[in-house]
Amino acid sequence: MTISENDLSTVLGQTAYGSDGDKIGTVGQVYLDDRTGRPEWVTVTTGLFGTKESFVPLAEGNVSGDGLRLPYDKDKIKGAPQVEPEQGHLSEAEEAELYRYYGLADRHTGDGYANGRAQVYDQEASVGRDTSGPNTDSAMTRSEERLRVGTQQQETGKVRLRKYVVTEQQETGKVRLRKYVVTEQQQVTVPVAREEVRLEREPITDANRGEALSGPDISEEVHEVTLHEERPVVQKETVPVERVRLDTDTVTEDVQVSEEVRKEQIDTEGLDAAGVQSEKKRR
Repeated sequence: MTISENDLSTVLGQTAYGSDGDKIGTVGQVYLDDRTGRPEWVTVTTGLFGTKESFVPLAEGNVSGDGLRLPYDKDKIKGAPQVEPEQGHLSEAEEAELYRYYGLADRHTGDGYANGRAQVYDQEASVGRDTSGPNTDSAMTRSEERLRVGTQQQETGKVRLRKYVVTEQQETGKVRLRKYVVTEQQQVTVPVAREEVRLEREPITDANRGEALSGPDISEEVHEVTLHEERPVVQKETVPVERVRLDTDTVTEDVQVSEEVRKEQIDTEGLDAAGVQSEKKRR
């Protein structure tokens, strides 16, 4: 929805998002046009721990359920001219410089853009503070401060993965994976076979008589037998067995935060505990 004077109290402290949806920072202050009283500018705290404050036009901004949506990206807003308003006022020259930066210089005097100075919106002075202005009625608004605690992620270090073979140089203060070669003796039992000579004698029978008498009666002969045996053969192959990597785990712990908060109390005068005017006051 478009931002109006009635939305200013809800805009303060909201999270600001850029045109690309990225979080930019937190809304710090709202500046109103001196002449019309309409919301003209908003400041957004950016940088580490919100140390920088940038001015952004509110003309095309809108409030959604999760914060303030602005029609510029984060880099554009962070690069805005650094303006230091005196006593909560933007001068006409300072406004003109900001309009030129956001490409709105030709609309500075028309189409809803003011031609004059802008002053910071004071939430406490706008409601329930004066006794005669248009913002005052018969009731008082009681407010109190509440803590809004969040977390911010920041880089604390890097872990580098390095692989090397057989090195004795070591560094302290780093997490490192080291791969080296270890030689070990392995014994494996392998069955092997061999041939041996065995002398067999058989008597002369009718079955082998023909073969036994087939040669000369008396002669010299030499018979040779070739023996064989098995021998173990060893071969090696390289086989991948596992992958090893470095990883990180996120550890969450509770941190106690302590801060003072203020709240308003309302006292009544002339009424008793039940809220009825006392007899003395009526007389």
